[in-house]
Amino acid sequence: LISRLKQAGTEVIYFGGLYTEAGLILRQAKDQGLNAVMIAGDGITSAEFGQIAGNAAEGTLMTFAPDPRLKPGAQSTVAKFRAGGFEPEAYTLYAYAALEVIKAGIEESESLEPQVVADALRSGNPITTVIGDIRFDNKGDRMDEDYTLYVWKKDSDGKLKYSMLK
Repeated sequence: LISRLKQAGTEVIYFGGLYTEAGLILRQAKDQGLNAVMIAGDGITSAEFGQIAGNAAEGTLMTFAPDPRLKPGAQSTVAKFRAGGFEPEAYTLYAYAALEVIKAGIEESESLEPQVVADALRSGNPITTVIGDIRFDNKGDRMDEDYTLYVWKKDSDGKLKYSMLK
């Protein structure tokens, strides 16, 4: 694959998979002298991507929702995870928020019936979660989504991390 990309003069690789394969592709590309920029989605939102790709990860672009660890309402929860030796990266806080949403729906509807809970959540009223307020429209779609562009680069400690592109 890398040989074919190199022969084609590829400058950008858009990758829709997960961090393991993305990291291997970038590492092999660098080893073979292909300096294409990778653009990927949230499947590479893991510190393991940087470990697998090594220095080849630098400059990789990635789309993902704003880092929930930076939200003011998440600080105490993040501290608890870190105190337990776990970094709540990627979807950890989104999964936590999903449980908070389900709990709010159960409390509001006073029911455990899935359809009744779902109907209660579709009110458009804000539900306070670890990642901020979440609201759903009458179809059940989120009313407050947003995405950000990140770049992978080395931090001051020399570790590869993603940060918001500025």
